[in-house]
Amino acid sequence: MAAYNRPMRQRISRHSLLLMLLCVALLSGCASAPQPRKTTLGERIAAEALAQTGRPYRFGGSTPEGFDCSGLVRHAHLAAGIDVPRTTTGQFRAARSIRWNKLAPGDLLFFRIDSREVTHVAIYTGNRRFVHAPQSGKSVETRTLDDAWYADRLVGAGRLF
Repeated sequence: MAAYNRPMRQRISRHSLLLMLLCVALLSGCASAPQPRKTTLGERIAAEALAQTGRPYRFGGSTPEGFDCSGLVRHAHLAAGIDVPRTTTGQFRAARSIRWNKLAPGDLLFFRIDSREVTHVAIYTGNRRFVHAPQSGKSVETRTLDDAWYADRLVGAGRLF
């Protein structure tokens, strides 16, 4: 009851102080909130390649009007500011070899299709998936490393950044 006998000004002052302390505590909690994780260079490369899903295959193509496999790789890397060789063979030679257990988004997967040479390249997107421009008549698509047809032809992985 004694608090009600105090002048109104003193009660408001005490309430204001408590409210101010509560606001400070709440705001300091906001300041220490976790920041969103920044994307890696490889994730940006993979995202750019994934953004081309559905674009048509075009032999020698390296633009959204049409891609071949190495043209898609070149386009995605150029979007991230990295100039890479234009051909699958050039990309295979320039890539630093990566162990399977170290694959990360943006890494390249190299395949031998109907040849003794590396003739196809794809971009790893994570979770055992990749994006590529498969062949004439098809469009840029995603696949899984668990696909037996591709798994049998996979010969290496590399990184160009």
